[in-house]
Amino acid sequence: MEQWAEADPEHAYVSDGTSSYSYGRFRDDAWALARSFVDLGVTAGDRVVVQLPNWNEFFLVYAALSRVGAITIPCVHVYRAGEVGFIVRDSGAVGLVTAGEFRGFDHAEMARAVAAESPGLRFRVVVRGTAAGALPLEELLSGSDAVLPDPTPADDRHLVLYSSGTEAQPKGCLHTWNTSSFLPKQAVVALGLTRDDVVFMPSPVTHALGLTLGVMAPTIAGAAVHLMDVFEPAAAIQRITEHGCTGTASPAAFIRMTLDAFDPAVHDLSGLRFWLTAGAPVPAALVTESAAAFDGCRVVSAYGSSEVMMATVCRPEDPIGRVATSDGSPVPGVELRIVDPATEEEQPTGQDGEIRYRGPGRLLEYWNRPDLTAAATDGAGWWRTGDLGRLDDEGYLRVTGRLKDVIIRGGHNISARQVEEALLQHPAVSDVSVIGLPDARLGEKVCAVLVTRDGSQLTLDEVRHHLVDTCRLAVWKTPEQIEFVTAMPVTATGKTQKYALRAAYTPVAPQ
Repeated sequence: MEQWAEADPEHAYVSDGTSSYSYGRFRDDAWALARSFVDLGVTAGDRVVVQLPNWNEFFLVYAALSRVGAITIPCVHVYRAGEVGFIVRDSGAVGLVTAGEFRGFDHAEMARAVAAESPGLRFRVVVRGTAAGALPLEELLSGSDAVLPDPTPADDRHLVLYSSGTEAQPKGCLHTWNTSSFLPKQAVVALGLTRDDVVFMPSPVTHALGLTLGVMAPTIAGAAVHLMDVFEPAAAIQRITEHGCTGTASPAAFIRMTLDAFDPAVHDLSGLRFWLTAGAPVPAALVTESAAAFDGCRVVSAYGSSEVMMATVCRPEDPIGRVATSDGSPVPGVELRIVDPATEEEQPTGQDGEIRYRGPGRLLEYWNRPDLTAAATDGAGWWRTGDLGRLDDEGYLRVTGRLKDVIIRGGHNISARQVEEALLQHPAVSDVSVIGLPDARLGEKVCAVLVTRDGSQLTLDEVRHHLVDTCRLAVWKTPEQIEFVTAMPVTATGKTQKYALRAAYTPVAPQ
């Protein structure tokens, strides 16, 4: 921040549709806020939970906390008192920063309720609002006469990213600046980010994808960022054009919605060079459809997590076929191996197994959970990702599912991801989740939960015909049960909550 503010203080930095900052003015406001945090008693190592939408103020709070050496704990804005309270108490946070009201929900009142049950919380800050007992951010931006401490080393504790909880209670991933910035530094090189770029960021900046590619990467490159706090595809297309955006990153679901809203006779997205997607497997059909619709823009996939940051990435220059069939190759400094989790033996090229990681982006530890940290590290020091995948002859990775996402039906292992990819090729299917449900005879049976484009109700016979005759899958991989929903239950970052689907469709055992 100091580097770019000194080099070109008038260069555009961040905007969100309500206000904008240059690098120079942002630096001045952020350091004024940092002095106010010093007055509040915030010191190096203190934890502060920040729950804000994609607003400029998140950038200010994160920069100010980093400047005084505090540990920022981003919290997605859709979390409510239960999740926020857990994170506040689990992390031992001294401060909580929230919006006033956003999308009809009173975050400031929720923060008051959380504070009442969190005795370690010393202060609350409210953004774009007022609340009894909370400090308005606007007042803190006036600064004080406090002296800022020396910047903390890059290997000090910097960030705790709580996982988005697709399976269980969130876990806090503790990172330094060096481990957390490994992903954005690699992305700057892989995506060719320069000072001329404008990154459009609709993904929550309080999640790993939005934080690293919407905050850190543009800042490292000295580029500009335009934020969108509520994703709406038609408005997104308009903003990308108006602000001259050259790249973006989001879950795959945002690409699907944009494709559905895109009219080539009306819209122009030719300024976009890349659309990076991560956080969940990317259907091959989505990559090819995007390439045909978005002239000049390449959808690129990446693989990573809150634990290891970026492990692999496709580059914009990679052929379409490569992007459609892989999740990229390891970035410099990262090593991957594919291991049979039952035998711990390394798998040959092309064979599925658990993805093991070694590299500089790995978390230090799970916050307050040494047991989980130890369990996730194998005897040779490799990180057990819990993801399944395979490497091809050129070192490109294809993520094929989760260890917990393998359905064992009558002794046969079935990849839910493989069946999902096949079902997405059916013209009537717009989204799908394949889950395993308990079965007294087979152990587990296959259940496909479908979202259809026109509300049609496919039969089991139609689904089996498509999977076996069209996609040539083995008949034992076909579903025994089909359910229809209008939308999948998802986390704030677009990951399907399969545990919620399993809970909804698992029969209740008789008393």
